[in-house]
Amino acid sequence: MKLREIAEKLGCAVEGDANVEITGIAGIEEAREGHLTFLTNRKYRAALETTRASAILIATDEPRPRIAALRSQNPYLDFARAIELFHPAEQYSPGVHPTAVLAKSAKIGAGAHIGPYCFIDEDVEIGANAVLHSFVAIYRGARIGDDFFAHSHACVREDCRIGSRVILQNGVVVGSDGFGFARQADGRWYKMRQSGITVVEDEVEIQAHSAIDRATVGETRIGRGAKIDDLVLVGHACKVGEDTLLCGQVGLAGSTNVGSRCILAGQVGAAGHLSIGDGATISSQSGVPSDVPAGAVYSGYPAMDNLAWRKSAAVFNRLPELQREVRELREQVARLTAAKAS
Repeated sequence: MKLREIAEKLGCAVEGDANVEITGIAGIEEAREGHLTFLTNRKYRAALETTRASAILIATDEPRPRIAALRSQNPYLDFARAIELFHPAEQYSPGVHPTAVLAKSAKIGAGAHIGPYCFIDEDVEIGANAVLHSFVAIYRGARIGDDFFAHSHACVREDCRIGSRVILQNGVVVGSDGFGFARQADGRWYKMRQSGITVVEDEVEIQAHSAIDRATVGETRIGRGAKIDDLVLVGHACKVGEDTLLCGQVGLAGSTNVGSRCILAGQVGAAGHLSIGDGATISSQSGVPSDVPAGAVYSGYPAMDNLAWRKSAAVFNRLPELQREVRELREQVARLTAAKAS
């Protein structure tokens, strides 16, 4: 594909040879002749001098590179779109595999692909153009919108609600039982019936082996456009706002409310029964024991304002030195006190 053709499809301006042939996409350090690459992180700017790529997606305010360029307002987004030009999504033909089991009362929209060993229970409704890859289980009473894609071993539990254009990666469970147990007089645990549901709104993607628990009563809700990474647990009755990112191994204890457009980095844990305001960012491995205000950047454990945490971390790194100074000062004071007493 010529660079000018890519520019037309992406809506970018060409700088340099518009007729250079592009055969693939690659990162700036791995690219070879014929590849289109991109630059968004300035720490890779030096790689511009050594990259073997034939062309680069670059911001409008960057200096002119030595190779052909596509000028973009958002190079990373346009690079993502360019990948699709060379690696289009696999298409699945409509039909039901003979090993799949569909209840007679299930309603499946037009254009659906139901793969090997899938199971769709009674009173399920699935919209148009769904793809259930293989070994997917949809429990009784679930309601699912259009353009649903479930990879192998994904599961949607009873009565849950899923919107349109939702993607479940391998091993995702939507609507698993919440972790609810009441202690009995003899110390044993009594399992609480998890009578609520999980609601996943439109355009959500949940990645591999994550679990979105159903509520004990009421609902757990994932807002439109939220993206949930691998190995994430969303506990019962949590609310996750629109366009929020939950990165790998995040854990939300029950009844955590996360606002819209938040970012919870890897291994963040929230104690439950708390609120994280819209637009907040929690850095990786932070523990959140209480509410976080909107727009805040929090770090550490217990999670606090990022600047305060950085100052505290700087002091922590000097603790042995500070301890030695305090010990020496105490010894000096003791000597002065003894001298005055004599």
